[in-house]
Amino acid sequence: MFIYAIPVLVLAAFIVVLAAVKVLREYERAVVFTLGRFQRVRGPGLVLLFPFIQEMVRVDLRIQVIEIPSQDVISRDNVSMKVDAVLYFNVVDPERAIIHVQHYLPATNMLAQTTLRAVLGQHELDAMLSERKKLSADVQSILDAQTETWGIKVSNVEIRTVELTDNMVRAIAKQAEAERDRRAKVIHAEAEFQASQTLVNAAKILGSIPAAMQLRYLQTLTEIGAERNSTVIFPMPIDIIKPFLELLDKAGKPLGANGADRASPLKDQPLAVSGADA
Repeated sequence: MFIYAIPVLVLAAFIVVLAAVKVLREYERAVVFTLGRFQRVRGPGLVLLFPFIQEMVRVDLRIQVIEIPSQDVISRDNVSMKVDAVLYFNVVDPERAIIHVQHYLPATNMLAQTTLRAVLGQHELDAMLSERKKLSADVQSILDAQTETWGIKVSNVEIRTVELTDNMVRAIAKQAEAERDRRAKVIHAEAEFQASQTLVNAAKILGSIPAAMQLRYLQTLTEIGAERNSTVIFPMPIDIIKPFLELLDKAGKPLGANGADRASPLKDQPLAVSGADA
């Protein structure tokens, strides 16, 4: 009988050692209970327990990633969509994570789903598409405040996909096209205004200096003369030859038969250059 009892004792001792000796990794902690009452948090390293009197629950302190499944969300402007996100969190207080909530992992996941729907439902579609980072930060702050009592720290929430219906996608495309047309018309109108303002300023400058007006007129004639396949008829302004007429008046004119000055034919008749082939 003693020979048969030795293997039984060895097996029992082995079971007792397995129940009493635990090894925890660097990222693990042990919540130890003595006869059902919380004692303390131990680890990492070697942890010794009294068999059948003490028990422990392992808690992982590393950052965990949860995929929030696609949620049906109705925005503030009554647009239906499906939104999914990714949640990053870790346990910072193992005691509260084990004692204050039954299963902290599914509890955090369900809380993230309801918070995501509540936060996104308060915003319009344009805000969801353009301010995604801000909405993610709002969801993260609300979750972090609610899970603090569980000993859980929510480090980040990323809204991953905002899925719209086909009708809403076409409506958004039409809205974007209308917005581009509006901007194009505004830019064209601003360009016309700037061009007209520049022309007004140029006209004021040319009008204040007659010599500049004459130079501009001659430059225009030069540009017209560059085209050799057209005939241009234009009146010649009297201001161009006015200095020559004044010189002729000063030089004097021969008297007519009745003793009067012979009037210059250029002075009494309008001048024009016609049929100018350039």
